[in-house]
Amino acid sequence: EQVLWRLVLLENARHGPVFSQEPSDIIFPMSTGDNLVIINCKATGNPPPHYRWKVNGEDLDTNSDSNYRLLEGSLLISNPDFISHGGVYQCIATNFFGTIVSRNARVQFAFLQSFSRKPRNPVSVREGQAVVLLCAPPSHHGEIQYSWVFNREPRPLQQDARRFISQRTGNLYIAKVEAEDAGNYTCAVRNMMTNSSEFSSPTPLVVRRDVIMGEYEPKIEVRFPETLHISKGMSVKLECFALGNPVPSISWRRADGNSLAAKIKINHSVLEIPYFSPEDGGVYECVAENYRGKNVAKGHLIFQNVEHLHWGQTLKDAQMAIDANLQWECKAFGEPRPTYRWLKNGQPLTTHVRKKAPTNTLTISKIALSDSGMYQCIAQNAFGSIHASAELKVAASPPDFTRSPVKKATVLQRGGELVLECRPDASPRATILWWRGSDLLRGGGRQTIMEDGTLRVTNITKLDEGRYTCVARNHFGASSSSGLLVVKEPTKIIAPPLSSDASVGQSLVLPCEVASDSTLSPVFKWFFNGKAIDFSRQDHFEMIGGGFAGDLMVRNVQLKHAGKYVCMVQTEVDTVSAAANLIVRGPPGASESPSVADVTDTTVKLSWSPAPDNHSPITMYTVQARTPFSIGWQTINTVPDSVPGQMMHAIVTDLIPWVDYEFRVVAVNAVGVGEPSTPSEPIRTKPAVPRVAPINVSGGGGAQGELVITWEPVLEEQQSGEDFGYVVAFRPLGTSAWIQTAVASPDASRYVYRNDSIPPLSQFEVSVGVYNSVGEGPFSQVVVVLSSEGEPSEAPSDIRGRAASASEIVVFWEPVPSRSTNEIISYELLFWEEGTQQSDAGRVRAPNNTALLAGLKASTVYQISVRAQNNAGFGPCSPAVNISTRKPPPSQTPGSIRWSLTNSKIFLNWEPVKPSANESEVTGYKVEFRQNWNSRTLVLETNKTSIELQIPTGEDHVIEIKAVTEGGRWHQQRSDPHTKVVR
Repeated sequence: EQVLWRLVLLENARHGPVFSQEPSDIIFPMSTGDNLVIINCKATGNPPPHYRWKVNGEDLDTNSDSNYRLLEGSLLISNPDFISHGGVYQCIATNFFGTIVSRNARVQFAFLQSFSRKPRNPVSVREGQAVVLLCAPPSHHGEIQYSWVFNREPRPLQQDARRFISQRTGNLYIAKVEAEDAGNYTCAVRNMMTNSSEFSSPTPLVVRRDVIMGEYEPKIEVRFPETLHISKGMSVKLECFALGNPVPSISWRRADGNSLAAKIKINHSVLEIPYFSPEDGGVYECVAENYRGKNVAKGHLIFQNVEHLHWGQTLKDAQMAIDANLQWECKAFGEPRPTYRWLKNGQPLTTHVRKKAPTNTLTISKIALSDSGMYQCIAQNAFGSIHASAELKVAASPPDFTRSPVKKATVLQRGGELVLECRPDASPRATILWWRGSDLLRGGGRQTIMEDGTLRVTNITKLDEGRYTCVARNHFGASSSSGLLVVKEPTKIIAPPLSSDASVGQSLVLPCEVASDSTLSPVFKWFFNGKAIDFSRQDHFEMIGGGFAGDLMVRNVQLKHAGKYVCMVQTEVDTVSAAANLIVRGPPGASESPSVADVTDTTVKLSWSPAPDNHSPITMYTVQARTPFSIGWQTINTVPDSVPGQMMHAIVTDLIPWVDYEFRVVAVNAVGVGEPSTPSEPIRTKPAVPRVAPINVSGGGGAQGELVITWEPVLEEQQSGEDFGYVVAFRPLGTSAWIQTAVASPDASRYVYRNDSIPPLSQFEVSVGVYNSVGEGPFSQVVVVLSSEGEPSEAPSDIRGRAASASEIVVFWEPVPSRSTNEIISYELLFWEEGTQQSDAGRVRAPNNTALLAGLKASTVYQISVRAQNNAGFGPCSPAVNISTRKPPPSQTPGSIRWSLTNSKIFLNWEPVKPSANESEVTGYKVEFRQNWNSRTLVLETNKTSIELQIPTGEDHVIEIKAVTEGGRWHQQRSDPHTKVVR
């Protein structure tokens, strides 16, 4: 069996030749150092193909010409000759299955032969006359570039309005000869592919000056064709040059009056159009003009729509049986429209009764073995051809069930349908007979033998069990294949799921129980709304039961679980199913965004569409609102108070004027509160007169002669309209006339009325009202507010003090007597040096009757005065007292510090500080020490010049010694902070 399989695989791999590389057109430069032309050709096939070539339609014998040799499929031409080896080449590949031919490849050679060495005759012209010097280039192939050399100068002759070299003919045109034009002219020809150049013999130009040529109108000597067909994307050059005296000017234009395209390049007598497109088509004119006249040359450029040939539909290999019919179709696109021809094994296909190939369709009727081979469809037009290839294999074999035997075993339920296919490989097609055991089945009744050999038996019973055999025959042989039929009892659902309803949050079970053949194992599957339930990914679904039951448990039912449930039971022989619908009752869904109408200052009319009731009737709707000032959504008042479920509108009341509102509705049913609708579009209620008066109206204080009135501003949402402000009304207590003033700022909370004639602490009745653009609102309740108090009338007494240091003085005094105290808020001390003006005094504030003056000069007498301050201002100053600061501390620091260390004790001593006559006496010393620089500092005081310290070992310490004096400040001596005093 393994050997047979390998043989079949190998046979399937065998096929005819298929080109993987076809020859292409070549232009070979003859002057290059490489003298080898390679025309590529390669084909795949099994067995590998062998190759031969044709040139110009004739078979090429590589043995008769030593210049030719084959390298695999490619043709090599050594030392080619441009005459004998140029032509049209075609590659032919052949193996056991047939022959295919490649596309044609034109081989050309770029060359440039030499000019004739024969001297050229002189050309004699009159001055002012025109002349044409002929180049007469030698034989050549490939792109050529012409130039002329004058008197063997190293640079080629430059073209201008008077001289022109045609790249079509190579001729030199001089519109008007001048005396300096006399000399020898040589035509130079260069082959752009071979990069070789040739030079003609010089042509002498003789200028006669005896007679000067008269003036004449332009004569166009170089013209372009009257009609020119140009393909898309090509570049076209038009040449136009005129002879004349004076030298004519050349200009270009379109005959239709349209301007020349921007891409067009003009160089004197040459117009070049790159990338030719349809809009470039038309009549172009060359105008040659001098003041003697003008002439015009015209040419019609016609856009030629050439589409390269390409396949839209190619051929596919076919393997057919004898007597079968084949139709192949190939379809190519191109412009001009292609024609078709067909080849078989490289030869033109002849049309006869069985084979018809009139166009792009090939039809072969009643295929025979002789029709096997390689077929090619060739599409061609004036610009080339393309080939499509395919292989036709004709099979002739006896019936074989290896690839498609009859199904070995079939298990069906009673009452089912048996379908057994019999499709052996056979060519030609086999006739089919069916047997059950030893009984031949002839068809009829419940039995049907289809045209393709398939056996069909309906309404199967136990009596139909047994072995079924298909026997296939053709004139090459016979073969058979068998299969066994087993009949089982059908599966039935005895407890199907029932349509149910449930509320959100409940759980329920949908039953599914079957009765089945005891030898079968039923498999339960559940589907929800057409999709299989994946129990491993579903928290709400669980299949319970086992054996012949597969009930579905739905836990914590949600609205999304409503729908159609299908229980499907599969066995080896049949599939049954039952369906039920589940209705889920839940809170209502959200209705659409409500619409707002009839907006007033305190009401709107709201309407909405019904919300989904989710299978439980809606009992009522509530309306909620939100403003920029509210915290979230708030339920608001409506008319009616309770909106019944059948009503889709309500009047919203008790709104605040001139506030932006959004509204939404929430439906309620017996199951619960539903989802809120999407909010309405924001609306603003109409403005109205303010309804809220300011609160917490009060006042008092201020400077002398002021009445200060304060209140708590009205919230923005209660201002009811634009241009909101306050009306402040006040009057002396006991009078009848009110004084009113408007405060335009809505954020204002204070108003000050100034009148120097107001006695201190006068009583005023005060009320604050509101207004906006609509009108005035209510006033607050009337309150009594006192005007500002008077300045203190008395000065502090018993001013005394003492020097605290050389720069500080402590001052004490008796407060202003309570009988004249009008809420004293602070005291101010004025101090100045004796002998200076009080206007230069320093000032210090003190909240009570004690103050410290700092930053003073040492040994200086200061005059000090104190005055009281209340909200109205300052009172009178007390009489000044004189107090002197102490002497300054000594400038000397403790010196000659010495220390000794014993265990954890360190003993320090130093020289005493000796103050000068104008310095304070030393009263003692302070010793500060700490570990390193950042730890907590410990302080010890002594009146001696030595001290003993208890310090921990193993650490670095910093020690400072300071002198203490009556002057208050001290100087210090610090030990070297980097010294490790104790380790």
